[in-house]
Amino acid sequence: MLPGLPQQSLVRRGHLHRIGAGLRSGGMKTKLLTLALALLLAGCATHTGLAGSPKTTPEMDVGYAVQKDMRYTPDGWPAELRADLWRPAIGGAKPAVLLIHGGGWVGGKRQHMDGIARRLARRGYVVMNISYRFAPQSRHPAQFEDARQALRWLRANHAALQVDPQRVAAWGYSAGAHLASLLGAADTSPADRVQAVVAGGIPADFRNYPDSPLIGKLMGTTLADDRAGWSAASPVLRVGRGSPPFFLYHGGWDRLVAVENAEAMKAALDAADVPAELYVQRGLGHISAFLFDGGAVRAGTAFLDAKM
Repeated sequence: MLPGLPQQSLVRRGHLHRIGAGLRSGGMKTKLLTLALALLLAGCATHTGLAGSPKTTPEMDVGYAVQKDMRYTPDGWPAELRADLWRPAIGGAKPAVLLIHGGGWVGGKRQHMDGIARRLARRGYVVMNISYRFAPQSRHPAQFEDARQALRWLRANHAALQVDPQRVAAWGYSAGAHLASLLGAADTSPADRVQAVVAGGIPADFRNYPDSPLIGKLMGTTLADDRAGWSAASPVLRVGRGSPPFFLYHGGWDRLVAVENAEAMKAALDAADVPAELYVQRGLGHISAFLFDGGAVRAGTAFLDAKM
């Protein structure tokens, strides 16, 4: 879920919460206090799943170019979809990251991920920051199919883009984390699987949100009528042996998509002996964990450096 989107969102028990209602009631003073608190707590985090000492990687700041509005869907696709390509100005085959924005599957913009794209490009990653179809006009699995098509396009054009097709990761936040994680499902075709996943604020188990209007719009059904479909769309039930390494990050105060989602994902990956890390940002909620990442983006980038 990102700023500027409809005010309905997911919460732990499927109730509705209006983003920003508390801020409006308190005016500018409350906004400033909230901002100050988020900045103060942004450095407080719990990082689990590290193998040995945390790996530190040297800072890089390479130049890059951005190619905007590149069409990645073929003729005949249900929609003409585009992406921005961030290409580092260094030679040789490079790792790549597919970026997927959030927005409750009903909205959002790829430009919301530009900050992450910029950081990755400066570290030498080719970044493909995509748009995808929205619900309710397009139901699941349309959004996943769009992300998979973007991955296929990236690999099909790897030579021209100077990308190593065997070093491609997916990174998403909120709804984008859901889609990125499905690209790491254990039963995904090896040709369509990524080598690592970074997932922030992930709604991992749809069964916990039976009354969510957003999931209802995405699925076009109810949990009572389509438990099998809702389960198949839940990443926590799709990961297993064969899944790539996962880096999960989440706001510890997330009341929209509870941190238990990320904890359940970590447990499922651990049970399957899949390398997984969980970075919980104490004091941050769903939106503040995106706006003030509390070191999560740096940690996620270091994770990719180690796994890619």
